[in-house]
Amino acid sequence: MAKSIPRSGSRRTGRIGSRKSARRIPKGVIHVQASFNNTIVTVTDVRGRVISWSSAGTCGFRGTRRGTPFAAQTAAGNAIRTVADQGMQRAEVMIKGPGLGRDAALRAIRRSGILLNFVRDVTPMPHNGCRPPKKRRV
Repeated sequence: MAKSIPRSGSRRTGRIGSRKSARRIPKGVIHVQASFNNTIVTVTDVRGRVISWSSAGTCGFRGTRRGTPFAAQTAAGNAIRTVADQGMQRAEVMIKGPGLGRDAALRAIRRSGILLNFVRDVTPMPHNGCRPPKKRRV
């Protein structure tokens, strides 16, 4: 049998300990995706690498309660708590989607003490793209 060639970046020879706590992030981007069924809050650095994320589902809400404003507020608080410990002071907020959790998540972000550079709505809008599905008959 041939000998296996040891890789330099393998898991065994990799870094020891967590690198997440060592990184200091002064500025970041908070992405809020609010659908009717769930709200996902992702915190990234300015290059787009994910630092922290949370959703209403991971906070323990199940079923129709995931789409509520309170669930969105809890998810935003959880995602921001970890990055506030890492030293984030300024952030940009990108909000996407039509859900109920948009305003509640933004309110929770403002209360966290992080200064917001701007809040941008990045909901995708079609320029009359696809044909919509036929109307529901109930």
